[in-house]
Amino acid sequence: MTQTIPSTDERIDREWWKEAVVYQIYPRSFNDSDGDGVGDIPGITERVDYLDALGVDVVWLCPVYDSPNHDNGYDIRDYRAILDEFGDMADWERLRDELHDRDMKIIMDLVVNHTSNEHEWFQRSRREEGEYADYYHWVEGSPDEPPNNWESLFGGPAWSYDEERGAWYLHVFNENQPDLNWRNPDVREAVKSVVTWWLDRGIDGFRMDAISHLSKPEGYPNGDPDEDGPLGSEHYTLGPRLGEYLDELGEVIPEESMTAGEMGGASAEDAREYIERGDCLDMVFHFDHLGVDQGGDWTGDDWGEWSLPEFKELMTRNQREVARRTWEALFLGNHDHPRIVSRFGHDDYREKSAKLVGTFLLTMRGTPYLYQGQEIGMTNTEFDALGEIDDAMTVGIVEELLADGAVDSFDEVREAVNYRSRDHARTPMQWAAQDGADFTEGEPWLAVNDNYTRINVEDAVDDTDSVWHHYRRLVELRGDDPALVYGDYDLLAPDDEQIYAFTRTLGDDRRLVVLNWSAEPAVFESAELAAADATVMIGNYDDAPTAPLGAEFRPFEAVVYEY
Repeated sequence: MTQTIPSTDERIDREWWKEAVVYQIYPRSFNDSDGDGVGDIPGITERVDYLDALGVDVVWLCPVYDSPNHDNGYDIRDYRAILDEFGDMADWERLRDELHDRDMKIIMDLVVNHTSNEHEWFQRSRREEGEYADYYHWVEGSPDEPPNNWESLFGGPAWSYDEERGAWYLHVFNENQPDLNWRNPDVREAVKSVVTWWLDRGIDGFRMDAISHLSKPEGYPNGDPDEDGPLGSEHYTLGPRLGEYLDELGEVIPEESMTAGEMGGASAEDAREYIERGDCLDMVFHFDHLGVDQGGDWTGDDWGEWSLPEFKELMTRNQREVARRTWEALFLGNHDHPRIVSRFGHDDYREKSAKLVGTFLLTMRGTPYLYQGQEIGMTNTEFDALGEIDDAMTVGIVEELLADGAVDSFDEVREAVNYRSRDHARTPMQWAAQDGADFTEGEPWLAVNDNYTRINVEDAVDDTDSVWHHYRRLVELRGDDPALVYGDYDLLAPDDEQIYAFTRTLGDDRRLVVLNWSAEPAVFESAELAAADATVMIGNYDDAPTAPLGAEFRPFEAVVYEY
């Protein structure tokens, strides 16, 4: 692999996961080995050499556990089994071994805020069997009156009535995803057992899903309509005992493992606080910076509007509050967000802007996460009807808007859906310009983006000037340069509406990153920087300016300098 940072350097506090580049795989959409239209574990194994050639160090594998797939695997029916359409445990072990043989590590998604309602724990809980009776949040009452006014993050009430038990159960996501009751010590022990079981099978860590929602307050108080977000989310996000639960979970996680927690609703300061608590979290996915372009609600018309100075302010706060003081998970997209080149790039400069975004992510302080297809500049698709959408969140929100009369038809929210839907990231990986994009020989579970004939891996690998090769060179550059991993970050020209520029400094080693994040030429000026003599380390145009101060940078030009 590319990580060649010297092992003895007194300037840095080395950890393997700080020096790693992580590649996220959404198995259903990555590669189908058996022609059933659904990606699978053997399909991933077939592409391990591709990942090795890209140079990534860690594979984050989205859920492959047994599941009824109401939320594409994030509703787990059995934590110790593999979903049949993905393969079996022997297939998973083969993938683990193939990755380890190439010095790549594997981390699994740990989904323990909730389970599937088909999980044995829930089935026994609804029957009130022994210790399982209190495994979930149950509240008795009239079937016509929920326990409170909380709303689900997926739209609609956060409570469903179970006729078999004669009580309400809580689900802050889909009704098929009942929330585990972490107040119950038996639940915490059961989760720790799952964690240990997977660690014993040789995984290298976890990405922890939705952990900001583990703790719910006693009494389930009503949500305040004046608070942001779904009603009640201020109570079931970052709840009163969350830190305690994470501390306990951290007791069974080895120090050498990598752990990254997803914390929706957390600020940069919150993220730092939970990382600093102890042994559970090495880094946190928090999302303030991804709210920069969200506009109003789903019926608004200002989706996609954002300003570079605001974005710089958000990212710099993340660097100041989290990356410098603890560590940061660097990402602009994943399986829950639209394609980053469609969101933060430009259609007319797809390749240049895709390279710019890649340059940005791989030169910031923190651990970069690449989502499958990002490395070839895959884009959003287009949805013309609700029936084309698989994403449970989008479907739930749109159906609620229709039921409440907030909109009369899908057309009224088409713009928001085509900007925001999670399905954009879930369209199949585009491997080649052939039927099915070489993802499958069958009918893909979700339609392939029509642009696969011009955006695909095969063509990108053959073209040395492609987005893919730029990412490969960035991964290699970062792996060889301690300053780009451990150096301090300092923002330049914060109010410039076109240029995002910053430095990375580690002792006498200094790097300058200049990004013209616009479709018009821009001149870089900074009174804070003395860089008359600079050497270009990498750029996305052939002839980058060699003297950056006062130079004109072309649309979406990105250059990394040593100075």
